[in-house]
Order: sequence, then structure tokens, then C-alpha cells
Amino acid sequence: MPGVTTYQWTPLIDALDLLRQAIARDADFASALALAAYCHASLDGIGRVADRDANRQKALDLAHRALRVAGDDALALAATAHVLGYFNEDIHAAIATIDRSLALNPSLAYGWRWSGFARLYAGNPELAIEHFERSIRLNPRDLRWAQLTGIGIAHFFRRRFETSATSLLPALHENPTYPLANRFLAACYAHMGRLDEAREVVARLRTITPLVVPPVTNYRDPQQRELFLSGLRLAAGETT
Repeated sequence: MPGVTTYQWTPLIDALDLLRQAIARDADFASALALAAYCHASLDGIGRVADRDANRQKALDLAHRALRVAGDDALALAATAHVLGYFNEDIHAAIATIDRSLALNPSLAYGWRWSGFARLYAGNPELAIEHFERSIRLNPRDLRWAQLTGIGIAHFFRRRFETSATSLLPALHENPTYPLANRFLAACYAHMGRLDEAREVVARLRTITPLVVPPVTNYRDPQQRELFLSGLRLAAGETT
């Protein structure tokens, strides 16, 4: 995947700046609060924060503020639910929030995508696949690589490694610098015994983010979490 060696993360910083300006004008702007929290979560995911604990707390503060004023704002509810799920808050509350968002707006493609990730965090990969596929049907042109990554993760957790790779590879074709897809593809190859390919993916990952193996993950099922981390450590040549 030549030609791309750095994750395109600066737009997140630009978006945060604009969202902060919107919040300064209206402290109860639910969508701005929720999307700002989402940007902080995204920066954490790609390893581009100096202080992960401080960044996490900022994201959660914004998410809780958004939740208090969201009302029937489906986008704000969906983004808030994603942040709460990602940062290991109450997963049941996160799922209840995303379900409410989708009840308010069943055509919200972003909502179905974030719902898919919430189901992954909760340890329900089969339902996650359904929700990612619905998101793609609703909006096949926007960030399809994120949904394909989610589908690949779901198959990975069911130990369908070949099927997982067939979803992760097109995701990376669309966005070669997506750290999550690279991490899971490396873990997938490692569990398949394709260590040379796994290490090639890790080498690419090191050019994208300083965070190759995350210190913790947001997947609640301990067996699924260990399946991911053990494969990624093997690919990265780590022994612990």
C-alpha cells in the first residue's frame, strides 16, 4: 500500500477547534459536544494524544454533557453512546443510548456503524455484522472502510480468520492508514501462522502510529480481548 505513510489525523484537530468554537457560543449544543467527545476518542484510537488519561476524561466529560442535553438529537445520542462504549463506561447504558438513537432515526447510517462497534465492545459479533451491513446499505459511499473493519473484527472474534482478512484487506485498500484495521489484520495473520505477512503489517503500522499494541482494549469479553492482544503481540514480536 504505497504512498501513504502517516495517518491523516490533523483533520480531527481542525474539527475539534471548530467544535470548541461552537460549544463556546452554545454550551448546550448537544451534537457539537458529542462530536467533540468522538474526536477525542478517535485521537486516542490512533495513539495521537500526549496524555491518554487526560484525553479520556475530557472525552467523557463532553459525552456526559452531551447526554444531559441531547433530548431527541439522534446524532448526539449515537456519538455519545460510541464514546461511552469505547472508553469502558457502562456498556449497557451505551447500548441503551444507541438503541434510543436508532429508534428516533432508523436511517442514521452513522448510528448503525456506532451501534456495530458497541456490539463488538459488548461481545456480540454476529449482531455487530448485521448493524455494520445495514450502515453500508444506508450510506455505501461514506467511510465504508470503518464498517468493513468492524465486520472483519466480528469475524476475527468468531475465529473466522480467512473471512476476517477478506473484509480487512478492502478496508485497508480504501484507508491504508487506519490503525484499527492494521492491528486486527496483523493479529489475524499471526493466528493463521502467516507471521511474515503479520510482521509486514506491523512494520506499516509503526509508520502510522506510535501505539502498535494498545495497553488496554475496550472489548469486554476477556477471551475475545486476549485473542486480539495475543495475536498482535505475536505479530509485533512481543513476549508479554
